[in-house]
Amino acid sequence: MGSRKVVVYEFTSLDGVAEDVARFFMGWDDPEVDAAGEAVIATQDAVILGRRTFDEWAGFWPTSDIQPFATFINAVPKYIATSSPLDQVWANATAIDGDLVEFVAELKTQPGRDIGVHASISVAQTLLAAGIVDELRVIVAPAIAATGRKLYDGMPQIGLEPIRNLVSPLGYLILHYRVTT
Repeated sequence: MGSRKVVVYEFTSLDGVAEDVARFFMGWDDPEVDAAGEAVIATQDAVILGRRTFDEWAGFWPTSDIQPFATFINAVPKYIATSSPLDQVWANATAIDGDLVEFVAELKTQPGRDIGVHASISVAQTLLAAGIVDELRVIVAPAIAATGRKLYDGMPQIGLEPIRNLVSPLGYLILHYRVTT
């Protein structure tokens, strides 16, 4: 078996905002969006999260009944990019010791399935800029957020090859790319 894939999975607005998605993302009942989410987590056995995402999610997902993501995210090993100790307890969550890019590069060489990056804008940006991401999967909401942190701000040029892209019945763009550069 070859090396594991790092798959970045993000929700954004049409103008690239990936922060506070609940204010512009209403596609939680879109069957195509649901299917895309189920497909991405079905191949993952590890997740990298940033500290902000960890702090938000650790207070929400352990008691959530939103399936299948709740079962997945609560059970999967979660590696948290942080410079300070984790102050919340969440099953299978571990702070990354050392450099994020080196950690993920090493994790890719170990046996296993895909490694997911969910939300975690800074982690996604760092790993994309380092050339360590294999696939980018983005669900683009039919909305312009206008304000908030954008996924692609400050990024170098990155080549993408389409794998599967479609428009859902509710107008969400479901984009799946292989990173080529």
